Amino acid sequence: MSPNDKAGDTSETEYGGEAATSGDSSPRTPTHTPTHTPTRARTSTPAVTTDVPARLDRLPWSRWHWMVVIGLGTVWILDGLEVTVVGNIAGRLSEEGSGLPISSAQVTGVAAALYVAGACLGALFFGRLTDLFGRKKLFLITLAVYLAATALTAVSFSSWWFFLFRFLTGFGIGGEYAAINSAIDELIPSAYRGRVDLVINGSFWLGAIGGSLLSIVMLDTSIFPMNVGWRLTFALGVVLGLVILLVRRNVPESPRWLFIHGRGDEADRLVTSIEQQITEEKGEHLPEPDGEITIHPRKSIGFLEIGRTVFSRYRRRAVLGLALFIGQAFLYNAITFGFGAILTSFFDVSTSHTGYFFAVMAAGNFLGPLLLGKLFDTVGRRIMISGTYLLSGVLLFATAWLFAAGHLTATTLTACWCVVLFFASAGASSAYLTVSEIFPMETRAMAIAFFYAVGTAAGGISGPLVFAELTESGVAADTALAFCIGATLMCLAGLTAAFLAVRAERRSLESIASPLSTTPTT
Repeated sequence: MSPNDKAGDTSETEYGGEAATSGDSSPRTPTHTPTHTPTRARTSTPAVTTDVPARLDRLPWSRWHWMVVIGLGTVWILDGLEVTVVGNIAGRLSEEGSGLPISSAQVTGVAAALYVAGACLGALFFGRLTDLFGRKKLFLITLAVYLAATALTAVSFSSWWFFLFRFLTGFGIGGEYAAINSAIDELIPSAYRGRVDLVINGSFWLGAIGGSLLSIVMLDTSIFPMNVGWRLTFALGVVLGLVILLVRRNVPESPRWLFIHGRGDEADRLVTSIEQQITEEKGEHLPEPDGEITIHPRKSIGFLEIGRTVFSRYRRRAVLGLALFIGQAFLYNAITFGFGAILTSFFDVSTSHTGYFFAVMAAGNFLGPLLLGKLFDTVGRRIMISGTYLLSGVLLFATAWLFAAGHLTATTLTACWCVVLFFASAGASSAYLTVSEIFPMETRAMAIAFFYAVGTAAGGISGPLVFAELTESGVAADTALAFCIGATLMCLAGLTAAFLAVRAERRSLESIASPLSTTPTT
């Protein structure tokens, strides 16, 4: 290990000055009335000392935190709804009388690829802007882009129009991942950060369940005309997004972003307001914050410094992030990319019923982060990340063997997938958690954007190229091979996590990766 790796991975200190090489010990929790020192400027240097991070991390769970979760986190439900609905309505859009001259292959091929490309580019574009201009501005702008693009998709009259606004919908969603994950991690107390982040990212599958069931109703021509039902499906996404936007307007800027960018007094006033709300709700004094951090405010960080930070100073963590994202992307594509073809080819399941099987799989995906999320904060990141990756990979190997041997039915295969994805979903969600907390504050949104773009590209571009022929060939051995490829990469990612995962549980973000603007305290 090089000196830079060691500095990046184990030598960061708590802002109170205590060594923080492990997340195994619980943080101190004083019980007396807080007497915090507001953010203040040093007269001899341009440095600023603040206890804002400590004040945010020692807050108990409250209605204010629920507002943050609902305002920021529920957008993943819309993402799941979007992706699933488009896949399910592909056949209807290609039928004569749908009002759109497009083929099923164009919907699942060209439009899907454009959505993925938009998500990758949107993540990188908005990720950079999120670090420069703040979390709040960008999580409002990205949602607005998503809403406008979805609304215009609903009124598509030509294939080029549909393609354009699928790209822009993805562009907005990609930006959401960068802006939202960075804001959530900076607003949620360290004791709850893991479980909250996992459940929020896992809520994508609630949208997938809704999309599967909604498409069954919306595509029923006895209820809605052929050229109306699919448009109403997109319109419903717009309505839900508008409700989320109304809540999101009340979510504040990240106080951590504010003090890093020289707006320490504003950060202090904001945290004081949050503390007052929570004190009134709980009816008791808050514990005293433990520690301060001293920084030199900086308006922006250049791309060169971001690159050096992520890929030189923290290169072991960069390897970890790449392994986690690529592993989960290939496992999911091995299962979900051709699940419909597998059910219809091998088990004679009607295409009109595959949505029910997918809804069951989606339920297993959501239950994983929901039920296992707390363990990432208590048992710890390293054990849980490596464990969920390895276990899901091993279980998929077992599923591949049972499938190739002809021991499964449509129902039992779906049950196997549910068990695999129960663990895989918790692991995949922890990939987003990992890259959002192990890099410095100034690079956080850009780091999330980069690893999200890599994972999305691997899943949305490489995955279909690798798995398309295997899952649609009608040969059991080919499909089993697809499962084994996904399982192998998932297991390799799990082994990587076993050695490189950072023990970030119950630790402040600043102790996991010191801000680039930090100056040593005296």
